[in-house]
Amino acid sequence: MPASRARQPQAVLFACGMNSVRSPMAEGLLRQIAPRTMYIKSAGVRKLELDPFAVAAMAEIGHDISKHKPITFDELEDYEGLNFDLIVTLSPEAHHKALELTRSSAVEVEYWPTQDPTGVEGSRAQRLQAYRDVADGLMLRIRKRFGRHGGGNE
Repeated sequence: MPASRARQPQAVLFACGMNSVRSPMAEGLLRQIAPRTMYIKSAGVRKLELDPFAVAAMAEIGHDISKHKPITFDELEDYEGLNFDLIVTLSPEAHHKALELTRSSAVEVEYWPTQDPTGVEGSRAQRLQAYRDVADGLMLRIRKRFGRHGGGNE
């Protein structure tokens, strides 16, 4: 097991393009299984309003992300700084932004390419399924990377 995987980070940032679908979903999923001592946030390169399909897909599996307020990297840095041990990027543009941050801070960056479900067309059920698939894929990766801790941040 690589050394970076052996040590669990104390502060994790999930990042995507708009902080409206993938990164808030990942943040919500990790909060449910991570120890309470782990600090977890999400941000985007830019921001849009929280996607209602993301909220619906997460609610189906018992995760309420409806109060999430999308935020950009720059806003997060202004509000509280970017003091994270690990940034997990879910889109190419977020990955490039995170790599820029490694020039000035010692942060580990992992890229988890994650499909953007917002482009899926079809019925409401078909579109919602695309969001469910993203949530399922994120949970598998989160469990693999962070394990199954007891007593999450419920």
